[in-house]
Amino acid sequence: MEQDIILPIYLFTGFMDGGKTSLIKDTLTDTEFTEGLKTLLVVCEDGDEEYDEEELEKCNTHMVEIEDQEDFTVENFQKLFDVHKPDMMFIEFNGTWPISLVTDLELPEGWEIIQTLTPVDGTTFDSYLTNMRTMMMDQLLLSDVIIINRSTDELPKTKFRAAIKANNKKAQIVYERPDGSIDENAMSALPYDKSAKELNLTDADFAMFYMDIMDNPKDYKGKTVTFDALVYNPDNYKAGQYVPGRFAMTCCAADIQFLGLICKSKNAADVQHKSWMKLTANVAYEYDKDYKGQGPVLYEVSTEPIEKPEDELVYFS
Repeated sequence: MEQDIILPIYLFTGFMDGGKTSLIKDTLTDTEFTEGLKTLLVVCEDGDEEYDEEELEKCNTHMVEIEDQEDFTVENFQKLFDVHKPDMMFIEFNGTWPISLVTDLELPEGWEIIQTLTPVDGTTFDSYLTNMRTMMMDQLLLSDVIIINRSTDELPKTKFRAAIKANNKKAQIVYERPDGSIDENAMSALPYDKSAKELNLTDADFAMFYMDIMDNPKDYKGKTVTFDALVYNPDNYKAGQYVPGRFAMTCCAADIQFLGLICKSKNAADVQHKSWMKLTANVAYEYDKDYKGQGPVLYEVSTEPIEKPEDELVYFS
């Protein structure tokens, strides 16, 4: 039986001037999100943008400040909860504090951080990656959603995505233009060079690769792909082929599906069901009964056994 959430907590991380305060203000004024619930806003840093107490009152929100790391404790949060009796809590985390302050918290029963959001200034992100990479990545470690704002066409989005996904594979990355609109094209851009003859795919690439090869199989005809795969090959499966793929989280833990591709091999009978391998294969576009028509079919070039990865899931963003 799942435990009831008594206090949902929304955590906002990131460097100062990244846009945390603006994001929190926008969220609090979204009546469809807050639904008039009483909110406790815990602010851990003093940024350039300030909160208007009258506006917070309209949003049924009470703000308290925590200025010292030593006060970022469960005991202190419990006291605040007992005094203010909030329905939910927002925490604006200090961008210079280690994220371990959050991960080390042993929250009371029924308290849960249900989402971590991190706005990032796109105009300074590259500089932070170069000069303060460890501190920057620490702020992104727990993020469910990373919003790269002030995003222009000139930003090195592939570089940004690679840096983020190396640190946090589950994070959804959203690009927000200077006018506040969402850059849908950047969000759907492939994380690898599709024009390359040989594609060496990382775990962070696989879900997007699968989606694109199923939508545009002819684009991959004649290419060679390499990726780490979990194998579907039960005893009663078709002779001469198996299905390498990965389990993917599409939106939440309850929505996980296996993304697999047909792979033909003369050694298929020797491939163990539910084993892990690094597969290199050539891509064809041909008829297969499983597709009930034409689709992408892999032809094994080589395999190498690998250990099960720490995170078995792949993600779509």
